[in-house]
Amino acid sequence: MERLTSTTNVLSRRKLETGKLAHSFLVDSCTKLSIANFGIINYLLVYIGNECCERLAYYGMSTNLVNYLQDRLNQGTVRASTTVTNWQGTCYVTPLLGAFLADAYLGRYWTIAASVKGLKPTCDPGGCHPTSTQTAFTFVALYLIALGTGGIKPCVSSFGADQFDETDKSERKRKSSFFNWFYLSINVGALFASSILVWIQMNVGWGWGFGVPAVAMALAVAFFFSGSRLYRLQKPSGSPIVRLCQVIVASLRKFNVKVPNDKSLLYETSDAESQINFSNHWRLCTVTQVEELKSIIRILPIWASGIVFAAVYSQMSTMFVLQGNTMDQHIGPNFKIPSASLSLFDTLSVIFWAPVYERVIIPTARKYTRHERGFTQLQRMGIGLGISLFAMIAAGTLEVIRLNYVRQHNLYEVETIPMTIFWQVPQYFLIGCAEVFTFIGQLEFFYDQAPDAMRSLCAALSLTTVALGNYLSTVLVTVVAKVTTKNGKMGWIPDNLNKGHLDYFYWLLAVLSLLNMMVYVAIAKWYTYKKVSGFPNRG
Repeated sequence: MERLTSTTNVLSRRKLETGKLAHSFLVDSCTKLSIANFGIINYLLVYIGNECCERLAYYGMSTNLVNYLQDRLNQGTVRASTTVTNWQGTCYVTPLLGAFLADAYLGRYWTIAASVKGLKPTCDPGGCHPTSTQTAFTFVALYLIALGTGGIKPCVSSFGADQFDETDKSERKRKSSFFNWFYLSINVGALFASSILVWIQMNVGWGWGFGVPAVAMALAVAFFFSGSRLYRLQKPSGSPIVRLCQVIVASLRKFNVKVPNDKSLLYETSDAESQINFSNHWRLCTVTQVEELKSIIRILPIWASGIVFAAVYSQMSTMFVLQGNTMDQHIGPNFKIPSASLSLFDTLSVIFWAPVYERVIIPTARKYTRHERGFTQLQRMGIGLGISLFAMIAAGTLEVIRLNYVRQHNLYEVETIPMTIFWQVPQYFLIGCAEVFTFIGQLEFFYDQAPDAMRSLCAALSLTTVALGNYLSTVLVTVVAKVTTKNGKMGWIPDNLNKGHLDYFYWLLAVLSLLNMMVYVAIAKWYTYKKVSGFPNRG
């Protein structure tokens, strides 16, 4: 790639003060605050308030959506499952558009601020009867949510991390902790969504159940704007996609140019974000631009390894819920817990493990690894991948036991078997533990390893693993349903799961998880961490 560069300016000009990246405070009073207090205030105003409410709204829609599609839109097991994973996948693809707008034109603050935010079918004792218009309206509303998440998801974690100064040692440590507490705040909102809100949807009504998330979203908007006078803002620096394309085009044009032995002669400007104002962008690129592209290319194999993990994670809102529907959901004689509310234990797991990781695991691991964060980011993600494998083993084992019980007592036609739904708790708890290691590790990894002017884009790139994981789940369910129902067979995932083999589907995901983890280990050994100017390689 370096063949595209010419022999003019000196590379050493790139060593600018990292403080420039924050640009300026909005209000004079902000300058009177210490940097540490500044970060804490932002955290309290935005990430406890805004992110809790915004995530409550999102999970209030997604957690129980598979049951809504079956109950109100008369969709079967396979179709309801694939509808949910397709929608969730789209929710994690639209962040690419939001990230592009944030990095290139609007900035992270205004991209979050501009995000978008929703005929009920008639029902009788015989079931619900949605019209085509009502069904279409439902999907329009769902995909408007997907569009809104495109502006929020790629920016909110990066925007929070922007409030910490990388050149200050204490702030750098706070930033590392920030991602743990940020993810914890997400799950505080999800806790309410997966417990009380799901119960409201199943027992009070879908109108109230979807109305509460709408109110929560309004509160999230209020929380976000309430902190506007305190934020540090990074100015957008032009399209990162264009800069990457310029490197590719320029490199092809200069394929035969000989690279000078003295690397200090390679072309560079004094702008840390690589804005070139006096050359043909498509013929001559700076070293910074080349390094940006190389950074993105290095990240891609790590990015790809998260797709199978995301497919496992997506089972919580589809197959885990459908599996739970077949089990006894009663707590005592009168109270019945909705199957979707079992995701509460995933949330509780995250709420438990996030502070344990921060306060116990990191200090303990640091004694043995001598690493500032206890584990490197790649080690942390790898541990999460291993835990997700055990989550699939737990789910598959439970399904084997459940189906054996069905066969032994001839309960094929029974809607719910006398086997408590709380046997699902281990698989949810393990998924939550895996999240703390893998998803939070991804947030930190993609922020740290991203080029300075492409952090929203790389945050969005990390989210696309969740999108592709959901789409992978859709493909797997569709292919499995088609292949296993040949010659009139019931298949692995029929509408009546008592006659199927959902356990085989879980074993398939377990095998994919094992293969993915083996590939990940090889990739992680190969990866070289980005070096931050003025600091050693921190991994």
